[in-house]
Amino acid sequence: MRTLLRFAGSVTPLPAVTAGLVAVLVGVTSSAAIVFTAAEAAGADSGQVASWMLALGVGMAVTCVGLSLRYRAPVVTAWSTPGAALLAVGLDGVTLAQAVGAFVFSAALITLSGVTGWFEKVMDRIPVPLAAGLLAGVLLQFGIGLFTSMEGDLAVVAAMFAVYLAARRWAPRYAVPAALVAGGAVAALGGTLDLSGVVPRLAVPVLVVPEFSWQVLVSVGVPLFVVTMASQNLPGVAVLRNDGYRVPVSPLIGWTGATNLVLAPFGCFGMNLAAITAAICTGPQAHPDRERRFLAGVWAGVFYLVVGVFGATVAALLVALPPALIAAIAGLGLLGTIGGSLSSALSDERSREAALVTFLATASGVTFLGIGSAFWGLVAGTVTWAVTARRGARTDEEAEAA
Repeated sequence: MRTLLRFAGSVTPLPAVTAGLVAVLVGVTSSAAIVFTAAEAAGADSGQVASWMLALGVGMAVTCVGLSLRYRAPVVTAWSTPGAALLAVGLDGVTLAQAVGAFVFSAALITLSGVTGWFEKVMDRIPVPLAAGLLAGVLLQFGIGLFTSMEGDLAVVAAMFAVYLAARRWAPRYAVPAALVAGGAVAALGGTLDLSGVVPRLAVPVLVVPEFSWQVLVSVGVPLFVVTMASQNLPGVAVLRNDGYRVPVSPLIGWTGATNLVLAPFGCFGMNLAAITAAICTGPQAHPDRERRFLAGVWAGVFYLVVGVFGATVAALLVALPPALIAAIAGLGLLGTIGGSLSSALSDERSREAALVTFLATASGVTFLGIGSAFWGLVAGTVTWAVTARRGARTDEEAEAA
């Protein structure tokens, strides 16, 4: 019996389970509405919308659990939020079958990127400080959201922050879960948390045979591929590397693309490595032992499966949770990662300016050509690094000559 209890405790450590839960909670609540909008833009009915959630949930569950166990690293995947936003405005006049054809095409391109290894070669050339600046820029708004959310519900957020600080002083491993419990309790007492309208209903897979139209493949499939790789997979790799997980990138991209390819006819429009939610599972808040944090990725997969199976009830749950609670728990869960990223980005004086440019450009949220700021921040930082690195090299040579 004791052996069984020890085993249960080893695979269900509270910080890892909580990190997985918070990651899924933040991921779903922050962008599920965009997914629903994209599905409706494609002409999906209520059953097909639920099928989209089921396909996405199953896909993320399989990749989170499988890849985390395979590489003993907290590999967290997510649906492509910018991809969903692109679909929400770009599917006008496109049939659901043609949209699914674009999903299949984009997934095939992602799979090819993983198989050929070209994406990993690009990532290997990015200096570590720039990757850290990229990550810090991506996460900055969530850190700020911890405090701006106080305007919406001061009692909930203040209670969460107070409990978090107290736990950091006396029980640091349980700071985030304690804050989550405190926020839920205060919200329930204040009447802002109402779960009475949440009724569990199972989602059923609905197959849509893809139809391939070259116009739709070019106008929807290619942009979906580009924004998924540039705005999602790129910072997703940066998250893992920033926390010291040197997992091979190509298999991660290949397996997420292949899983997406299989599930696309059921509504899995785009799947990729997570960045923001992954950062919740890669830091010390997920487990004090870095070698055991892969369990947070596994548990994220378990919770994503629950979300998928009960996809028809997700919308009601989103309405029940106070937005301030979600914003606050995301900010608290990412404090350590933001601090570590900034420290890594600015520690080397030779690359500090380039890392700072990467951070600021990424944090700006600017979008060009439908591609988000994560990509353009990296471009701006790389250009700055290339120019200033040469200038620094000439200065060193001049100093030696003198």
